[in-house]
Amino acid sequence: MLTELLTGWIAHQRWFAGKGRPIDALAVDSDLELAPGLRHLIVSVRQGETRDRYQLLLGCRQEIPDRLTHAQIGYADGQGFYDAAHDADLTGTLLEAMAAGRDLGPLRFRHLEGAGIDTSQRSLVLGAEQSNTSLVYGDAYICKLFRRLIPGVNPELEITNALALRKAAHIAQPYGWIETDLDGEPTTLAMTQEFLSNANDGWALALASVRDLYNSPERSASDAGGDFSAESFRLGTATAEVHREMAAAFPTGVMEAAEVKSLMEDQRRRLARAVEEVPELAARAHVAEEAYQRVVDVAHAVPVQRVHGDYHLGQVMRTPTDWIILDFEGEPGQPLAERRALSSPLRDVAGMLRSFDYAARHLLADHPEAGDLHAQAVEWAELNRSSFLAGYSAGGGRLRGEDAVLLRALELSKAVYEVVYEARNRPSWLPVPLAAFDA
Repeated sequence: MLTELLTGWIAHQRWFAGKGRPIDALAVDSDLELAPGLRHLIVSVRQGETRDRYQLLLGCRQEIPDRLTHAQIGYADGQGFYDAAHDADLTGTLLEAMAAGRDLGPLRFRHLEGAGIDTSQRSLVLGAEQSNTSLVYGDAYICKLFRRLIPGVNPELEITNALALRKAAHIAQPYGWIETDLDGEPTTLAMTQEFLSNANDGWALALASVRDLYNSPERSASDAGGDFSAESFRLGTATAEVHREMAAAFPTGVMEAAEVKSLMEDQRRRLARAVEEVPELAARAHVAEEAYQRVVDVAHAVPVQRVHGDYHLGQVMRTPTDWIILDFEGEPGQPLAERRALSSPLRDVAGMLRSFDYAARHLLADHPEAGDLHAQAVEWAELNRSSFLAGYSAGGGRLRGEDAVLLRALELSKAVYEVVYEARNRPSWLPVPLAAFDA
């Protein structure tokens, strides 16, 4: 009966990856009691040829109180079941087990050496996430539960722990994690970090600057009250410093010229598929083709290392004193091996440059004066892009003359991805990435 309840419930969760496809079967692979009324489940969901595993904190009560009805799964055999991630009376168990370094059945609760954890904090679920669930404990910690489980150590845990051990700046302090073995591999179930209660999201700060400019269109981007370029410079410096720390903490390598050419061939194939799906890209595809060809023509060995992999303004937070970089797990939809693979740090630089373009242009999508504001959008993006690059160079990031060709190709590769995404999900935003091919 519980499996039937879970089958009907899981399909409607925002973190469920198989939306829109029928569930053929759901099975409970693991069911462990963590505390009275709290169970940890790993369930397998089969949809056609696809089998995905998810974790769930299952709460069990005879009667589900009103405060938890939004998390209700259903009643069976005289018991009420609900998503216990929302039950602050139970989630303290996670902090306590991490602080103590306990093993509970197949689950291993661990903490970073020397990191003390205040187990008196009560939790609250953040409501904005799509693929994970985060519990904020007081104003001290944030614990991210990785709902869809991929065998292996999550790159975010791997990278933040390694950087913390080096006492690197610009990261949120990690405290603990939960792991188990899946398919014979240690697999990350959750991780707990410092909660930045007094920080502001980089995307929100950038948008505030853009709105200020659009409200005073007679001013230049550098004169408007919301000038963001100094912050862009600081963010560039922080990015370079984190890249340097990652290169010191993990192995590095070199992508030979032949591998660079192969990478461009792969980008050409992705471009062709994008053109097939989004006809509006066809007239602009030659811009990307030419950029890829320039990389081939001047191909040389490129240094590679561990990188962020999904870098944009939504992944950074501004505290009163510093920029902090978050979410080192890479693109969640990509295979774990690809997210952990060495890459050029220019990939992260390209991602942030695209994010500045998005911040400047997406507000024009439905703006009645979009035509009149276009010049200001371009000016704001160019000012902050150049400030970020200047900061990146000042922070020791590699930006040599020959790197400009590869950076341009990586930017357009990112824009190709964005075109497909917007065509599928937000058609009114499609002009934003298409504009990258007009520059």
